[in-house]
Amino acid sequence: MNAAEMFVKALENEGVQYVFGIPGEENLAMLEALRTSTIQLVLTRHEQAAGFMAATVGRLTGKPGVCLSTLGPGATNLVTAVSYALLGGWPALFITGQKPITKSKQGRFQILDVVRMMIPITKLTRQIVHAHNVPGLVREACRMAEEEKPGPVHLELPEDIAAQEADGHPFPVIDHYRPNPSRRAIKRAAETIAAARRPLLVIAAGADRENVGHELYNLLYKTGIFFCSTQMGKGVVDERHPHCLGTAALSDGDYLHCALGMADVIVNVGHDVVEKPPFFMRDGDVTVIHIAQTPAPIDDVYFPQQEVVGDVAETIKGLTEQVGYCEDVDREYFERIKAEIDRNVYHCCETETVPIRPQNFVEVVRQVMPEDGILSLDNGMYKIWFARNY
Repeated sequence: MNAAEMFVKALENEGVQYVFGIPGEENLAMLEALRTSTIQLVLTRHEQAAGFMAATVGRLTGKPGVCLSTLGPGATNLVTAVSYALLGGWPALFITGQKPITKSKQGRFQILDVVRMMIPITKLTRQIVHAHNVPGLVREACRMAEEEKPGPVHLELPEDIAAQEADGHPFPVIDHYRPNPSRRAIKRAAETIAAARRPLLVIAAGADRENVGHELYNLLYKTGIFFCSTQMGKGVVDERHPHCLGTAALSDGDYLHCALGMADVIVNVGHDVVEKPPFFMRDGDVTVIHIAQTPAPIDDVYFPQQEVVGDVAETIKGLTEQVGYCEDVDREYFERIKAEIDRNVYHCCETETVPIRPQNFVEVVRQVMPEDGILSLDNGMYKIWFARNY
């Protein structure tokens, strides 16, 4: 068994089902190993597309998506996709080929220091310098990709190392458990929510984790409080929930921001600084409770007064156990805001206009798409309409 075959065995051991990418002279050994494996190779027409596909697999499954390129320009074409996975927090393994490192083959033809290039935009980047290192590096890369905050990792497999004989076997995949939050922090947060007149839950990017949606349903049902989401937290809880106020897409001035502006307690679940802020904090007018896997980054826009750091699902479960039905919540206010949102944001205009209104366009797309359909959007004003209305 050569190093490329060992690499593919290790990927199979990680549960990888697809590898997206483009063939090249320097990754032929890897392609041959994939040909006889259980992993499906999905050919793309550009390395950037392969990287987007891998990152999206990571986003949807929580397990590293994998893509493959050759050296030089093939590797540099991955940079945008790697950055996409980094900012989004999606686990992905990027594999690049390289010329032989033990003997010069074609001088410096198309040779770049890809590992150094990847340092600022990955959680881990390594060149494999010996076949025996393959099992350990693949396991370490996949572990790093999945750990909080998830993101991209990179391994470079030179052509001559790929052909080396390898022994050993893939390392076992061991479940890792996130630290539980402090019970005292949960108690304090529960007391703050229970005493609030207008508490509002905000579901953000870091809430898109295993079991969090289920626990949020239980909390919302028990407490009867209202919620909204950020663009990257959209979908964690079904937006057809009767207490959903929608998605914070604009910076300010939307109906939803009226609710955020009037809230006396904001429970911010999974806040991530890579997102457009759903609200801008001001001293003294609101208590923000930060619930996430990691402590809050403090800046002029975000400086929460309370933090509950640890496994988000366990935090929400703990709050559900300690907070009862919030009797004193001003539901009449939130119901009035929701009615305004339903009437002025979600309502599809009946009159036909040219050009078509954004509300009409989004409504038509929603009608023809299946319940579990997935839209892929670029950036721009139209994305905001889809974030709000879809």
